[in-house]
Amino acid sequence: MKRRELIKALGLGTLAAGTLAACSQKPEEAKQETKKAETIEWKMVTTWPKNFPGLGTGANNLAKLIEEMSGGRIKVKVYGAKELVGALEIFDAVSRGTAEMGHGAAYYWKGKSRAAQFFAAVPFGLTAQEMNSWLYHGGGMQLWEEVYAPFGLIPAAAGNTGVQMGGWFNKEINSVDDLQGLKMRIPGLGGEVLKRAGGTPVLLPGGEIFPSLQSGAIDATEWVGPYNDLAFGLHKAAKYYYYPGWHEPGTTLESFINKEAFEALPADLQVIVRNACRVANQDMLADFTARNNAALQQLVNEHNVELRKFPDEVLKRLKELSDEVVAEEAEQDELTRKVYDSFRQFRDQAEAYHAISEKAYLEARSL
Repeated sequence: MKRRELIKALGLGTLAAGTLAACSQKPEEAKQETKKAETIEWKMVTTWPKNFPGLGTGANNLAKLIEEMSGGRIKVKVYGAKELVGALEIFDAVSRGTAEMGHGAAYYWKGKSRAAQFFAAVPFGLTAQEMNSWLYHGGGMQLWEEVYAPFGLIPAAAGNTGVQMGGWFNKEINSVDDLQGLKMRIPGLGGEVLKRAGGTPVLLPGGEIFPSLQSGAIDATEWVGPYNDLAFGLHKAAKYYYYPGWHEPGTTLESFINKEAFEALPADLQVIVRNACRVANQDMLADFTARNNAALQQLVNEHNVELRKFPDEVLKRLKELSDEVVAEEAEQDELTRKVYDSFRQFRDQAEAYHAISEKAYLEARSL
């Protein structure tokens, strides 16, 4: 009898202790526990066609990473261009909360902020390796957050294509004169450089490029590189494939997140979302590096594409014009100047070191 009474007393004591602990839990701690038990459903809108190789699948990969890393606590549904909103409407959609995340490229938002262009690609600017270094360890990410803050958005690097190709042309480019009057799909600062060289830049989302090139609405287009260009069938609409991609030497793809939705997450999920973006950023670059050469060989050997290098004269002139355009762009407002100064300083430092490291090694390897 005494033993049964003792066990009963112990049980009641444990129950009382648990009740006391629950009652003493701080409201914020209880709130965090409730959040951890919830399944959060987000929408991601993209500028890419649904499931498009490299870019569209990169968005899918990011959504998958977030779900897996969160143990299923966040589920992200991906919408391709025009499924929920238009390709170039995703910035506003996420800003106003129609979707929680977007996946695109920052140079599409020049109309929102001139400074945004520096976080995608700058002509003759940073390579993928240099871009990541500037963003993560050179102050670039803090500046990017400052640029997007007025729109209620939190940006993150979420992919990189590496050095892109120069583009597809329906005529040979033998001199600077051949750029006169050229109608070319080319976004961002690269488009401004082409305009300065006498061409006409045209901004088109990915899904409109092939029909525009095939119909003659444009004379040339850049897109990404062999992997993506083959998937779009651009070799069926143009004969000449030029390199290097002077306009996009290390194009960063972005994910931007609605600030209110992000801040509503518990702290651990905020860390998970940020780090999922970093993993996706690295993985996309590895994917492009692995696939581009095989796709290039297919374009040249099976589809008889004529691979051409831009003449040095053309590249030299484009570099001169790029320096002018980027410097002038930086003078448009104080924030753009702040971003430009940081970008330029980091580029100069990286260039000096890479002259005796990356560049010197690649030259030695080709001897």
